[in-house]
Order: sequence, then C-alpha cells, then structure tokens
Amino acid sequence: MEPITETELVALPQRIELTYIDYLLNHGVQPASVYKFCQDLGIREDEFYLYFGSFAGLEKYIWKGFVERTVNRLSTEESFVAFSAREKILSFYFAFFEELKMNRSFVLLQLKNRRSLEFPPEFLKDFKSSYISFVDGILNVGKSTGEIARRPFLDKRYAPVFWMHMAFLLNFWKEDNSPAFEKTDAAIEKSVNLAFEFIGKGAVDSMIDFAKFLYQTRFK
Repeated sequence: MEPITETELVALPQRIELTYIDYLLNHGVQPASVYKFCQDLGIREDEFYLYFGSFAGLEKYIWKGFVERTVNRLSTEESFVAFSAREKILSFYFAFFEELKMNRSFVLLQLKNRRSLEFPPEFLKDFKSSYISFVDGILNVGKSTGEIARRPFLDKRYAPVFWMHMAFLLNFWKEDNSPAFEKTDAAIEKSVNLAFEFIGKGAVDSMIDFAKFLYQTRFK
C-alpha cells in the first residue's frame, strides 16, 4: 500500500473520525483491530498511529472536538467578546448542543447505560478538561468584572460544579424527545440562570454575611 500524500495526511484525522463513527453506528461495536480498520479505510496502520494510539484515544479526540469546535465557532463572533459571563455560558451550551445534534446517534450510543457522568468514563476525560478550562476562563473574567462573587474556598469549586451541570444537561438531552429538543433549551436557560444566582453577588453573600454575624455575636 502506497503512503498517502501530505494533503491527505492533513485531512486524515477527520477522515478516521468520520469512518470510525460510521462503523460504530452500523455495527454497534468497535472494529476488530486497528489493522482491519486501516485496511478497510485504505491506509497503513502506522498512519493511524500518527494521530491516535488506540480506538480509546480516538474516542477521546472525538469528544474533545465537540468542545473545541464550539469554542472556536463562538470565538469568531464579535458579539461574544462583549457578552457577560452568564451570556457566554448560555451561548456555549446552545451552540454545543447544536454540535451534538449533528452526532446524536453516536452520542447516544456512547452514553448508553451511563447514568452518572460526574466521574466520567475514559472517553470523556479530555472533553471534561477542555470544558472546565473554557468555563474557568469565563468565570475568572466574571470575577474580575464583579459579575461573579469572590468567595474564599468556595469560588475555587465553581468550575468543577459546572462539570456536574454539564453532566446533568447531557443526561437531560439524552432523554429529551421534544421537537427540536426545546425542553433541553429551556433546561439550559433555567439552570444557567439559577447557577448564576448562586455564584453572583446576591442571596448567597447575604447568607454568608448573616452567618458571620451570628458567629461573631455568639463567640466574640
């Protein structure tokens, strides 16, 4: 088998990704081996390993790509830069689930029988890291502008809590049978608004201040 050209090499990761997804959806299981997969694809096995160490690594790449494509698309929109942290998170979720919608059958197959995603399976680990990195950046800007409250010890936990939020939305979307997934859109808006009620300046800060007052009154 002749080596593929440089142009073909550049396009190879996407070609491998699409072929693998197609195989999974048609067979319900991974190919028997990387060798057989490459043979059917018309490439050498070592050309697969230029990008992926295994099918597990390929699946991590696919899921991470969902986040990266969403972030890249949003970053090209001039209005996105001027959005508040709340608006940026909302925009991300709406765009992200549009991205997932194009791959719904694959996502449902991967998430089948997985109810708890708080502790993600191997194929979601890079996806989780990319998502938390994006959210953490948004939240840090929100803290600098005062939109998000700085709370000792608590604000370090904001991004991991948002991962639990993502896990909730993935499971919600997975079960959503409404037209155009309108129930998921509503769940996104309501849950993000609720999250920002807690991490913004407001009721939680009043509760903390009152707790400090009670403590100081009682013990000082």
